[in-house]
This record gives sequence, structure tokens and C-alpha cells, in this order.
Amino acid sequence: MTEAVYLGVDLGTSGLRGLLVRENGNVIGSAEAACSARHPQFGWSEQDPAQWLAAFDAVMQKLRAAHPKELAALGGIGLSGHMHGATLLDSADTVLRPCILWNDTRASQQAAMLDAMPDMRAITGNIVFPGFTAPKLMWVEAHEPEIFAKTAKVLLPKDYLRLWLTGEHVSDMSDSAGTSWMDVGARAWSDKALELTHMRAEQMPRLVEGSAAGGMLRAELRGNWGISGPVVVAGGAGDNAAAACGAGCFAEGSGFVSLGTSGVLLAARDQFAPDAATAVHTFCHAVPARWYQMGVILAATDCLNWLARNLGRSAGDLATALPDAANGPGNVMFLPYLSGERTPHNNAQLRGALVGLDVADTPEQLTQAVMEGVCYALRDSLEALFVTGARLNQVLAVGGGTRSRFWLETLASTLGLPLSLPAGGEFGAALGAARLAIAASGAAGLDEIMQTPPIAETIDPRADLAERYAAGYARYRALYPALSDDSALRAG
Repeated sequence: MTEAVYLGVDLGTSGLRGLLVRENGNVIGSAEAACSARHPQFGWSEQDPAQWLAAFDAVMQKLRAAHPKELAALGGIGLSGHMHGATLLDSADTVLRPCILWNDTRASQQAAMLDAMPDMRAITGNIVFPGFTAPKLMWVEAHEPEIFAKTAKVLLPKDYLRLWLTGEHVSDMSDSAGTSWMDVGARAWSDKALELTHMRAEQMPRLVEGSAAGGMLRAELRGNWGISGPVVVAGGAGDNAAAACGAGCFAEGSGFVSLGTSGVLLAARDQFAPDAATAVHTFCHAVPARWYQMGVILAATDCLNWLARNLGRSAGDLATALPDAANGPGNVMFLPYLSGERTPHNNAQLRGALVGLDVADTPEQLTQAVMEGVCYALRDSLEALFVTGARLNQVLAVGGGTRSRFWLETLASTLGLPLSLPAGGEFGAALGAARLAIAASGAAGLDEIMQTPPIAETIDPRADLAERYAAGYARYRALYPALSDDSALRAG
């Protein structure tokens, strides 16, 4: 009898990745296909869902060509994807307009209106951010009423993939928790939240846990991809919950920090303990009876990319020009609000700044300032998490920014937390999705599946620099009021 294998699929804004693994989590192979977003107006970010289907099929054809025998024994698929997207379907499941993506800010006014409504924060456990799904539907109702009237179902991006794979309208708890339509504590759609946005329960997909079955792969697709037997499609997860599953972060006290395009500091929780005023996201985890909380900054490595673009250098060159060891804060201060900010400020209009520039400053000093500014912003998220009762003694460090030793030492010393570096291999959202597929198939229990990766090294905070980074963080915090005060900006 052939051993079953499992596929984890991570749908990102720029592409789709498929990871084929064995039951023990060992990787067989992977494949990728690109997607692209469009920005037809300022603050808009949209994507054609047809791209997702084409990318999925392309990945499957690549995996079939490289691993035909293994793919034939596929037993389960897990789905991960970028959160908050609004994919609108009519009664025939036809897409009505391009998906409005997570980083689209057109609904900022609707988000503020909804957030101010009584009970919304109590129901959802969160501020209603402009990027969340519910305010996007309010925008559609106001500006595209004919589309709103035809909307029979609203699906998150990965769940539109599921509809194509299985024919079913299903979502998981972790992804749906970011819509502002869900009672996150009760892990169910909220009739009150839906009513406030003029939506109906029948427009929502059926909810399942991420580690439970969320449909079966259609026979036609099994034939197209050379798969011999039935394939369960797991509930799956939003991208950060899937990444937490891939990193083994699902028990209280475990967490990770991600230095990716955006920045995330995530803490797993075994109880629902929201504090919306902190601008910390409190969402259901992808496994039953667990939640997670995270502080989110909208630009992390994107800040370094911005600097590189303006200096005519590559981000890699800028990073490698710095020493391996942190040396304490520089004189230039960078506030990384290039696209607004979520935690802790919830300010879509906020913009960044370089403060303390000198005629003698070099690209290296600007690079150091950018890295330190991102670290201070993540310290903001840590302080916000502490307010909710979350505790982190040590975190995994993931993302492209972890290739810089200087950045890692600076971050560890700014947070006052040891940062553990995975030894390599897979530990991200695609692996987390595959692990959820293994769980949904019943092949193993969650404690057995959700293991932490081997650790190559731990970066400890620099005790000799702790007071200096604390002073730098205090200076950073003192600058925010000037940036958030439009009159002060105009006067300056």
C-alpha cells in the first residue's frame, strides 16, 4: 500500500506555493506560480480570482511532472491564504468584481463608522480595521450598489480556491475571524455584526475548524492531476495562523516574530482575551479551543526595500554593509509608517519620517536607522500584547529580514527577548497548511503533528546595550504625536 502524502498550499499576494510532504512532515517537493495585483486608484489593491485558479493548476502540473507517483497518492490538501479579501459571488458562483485585497484602504471611512457602532468591538474582539472584509462590503454597498445587490456569497481568497476544488462554500475559524462578522470568542458568525453591515447569514460560508475536513476534492480535478484516490480538503487557515502551525506555535506562551514585507509579533493563547483598544488582533487559531494574538506593523522589510529603491542600491547590499553585531542606536531615527500603521496606532493616514539627519550621514547610517525603526515598531506590538495578558519568553524569528545578523541582534536587544532561528527546511504557512491536511485526514493527532522546528541558534539580547535601546525606544515613542498631528506637520 502506497503511503499517503499531503499538500500544503499558501496563496500569497504575489503568488501561490504548493508543498508536498509525507505524513511525517518530510518534504517531497514544492512548486510556485506567480499572481499579480492591480492598483487602479490611490489606496486600492485588487486581484482577479481567476489568477488563483490558474496558479493552483500550474503548481499541480509542476508537481505532477516532478513527482507523479507521490502526487498520485495524495490524501489531503490544506489551504492557507492572505486574509481579509472580499471575493463576491452571485447565485451561480460567478465572480462579480475583482477581489478587494487585505492592503486596500478605500474603506477607511466605513471601517471607522462600523468600529464606532455599539457592541462591534465586544463581538469581534478587535478594532474594525480598513483592511478587514466587512467595511469593504459597506463600501461596495455605497459605491457599487448593483454589485452589492447581486452578492449571494462572500468568500475569502483561499476559500474561493476551496469552492473550485470541492464545490462547497466553507471557511475556517482563523481566516473568518478577520472579517469583522465573527463572534471570535464563540467561534461563530455574529447575526448582530452581519445586520450592522446589511449582510445575511446565508451570504456567509459554513464554518469549520482549520484541522477539520472542509470538503473533498472533485473527481474531475483528481483526474486532471493524476490522483488515484479520495482527497480531503482541510479547513485550513489564514496565513499567520498557518505559519504558526508550521512553526509549532499553538500552545500558550509560544510565538514568533516575522520580518517580512510587513512585520508580525504573534503569541498563541489558550483563552480568548481580547483588548481591542490595543489594536492587537485577537483571532481564532486554526486548531480547536485555541486563539492567537498578534501585533502587526504594515512595513518591515518593505522599509528597507523603500530605502534601497531611493538610494539606487539593492536591499541585500545595504544590509550586508552593516556589521554583524549590533552597536547601539544611531543618531538618525526612522518611523516606519510608510503605509499607515495598525498596532498600536490604528492610523491609516499616518506616514513615516526620518529625524535627526546630518550632512555627514551615510547609506549605512540610514540603513541602521530603518532597521532600528522597524525594531521599535515591533516593541510597540510587544507592549500592546503585554496589555492583553500575553506573555512571551522566547520567540522564533522568521522572514527575509532574519538574514541580517545586525537586524536580529538589534531586534532581540530592543524586545528584550531571545530569538530562536530555525535550522532550515520548511516551517512556514505552506507547511502549516500541510499539517492541517494531515490532521483533517485523521492520520495523526495535533500534538504529534504541530512540532516546533529544530533550532540552529538563539540570538540573546545584548545586556550591555539594553539601556541604550530602551532610551532609543522612548525617543521613538515621543515622536509619534508630532506625526499624528496634522497641524504640527503643516507647521513643520
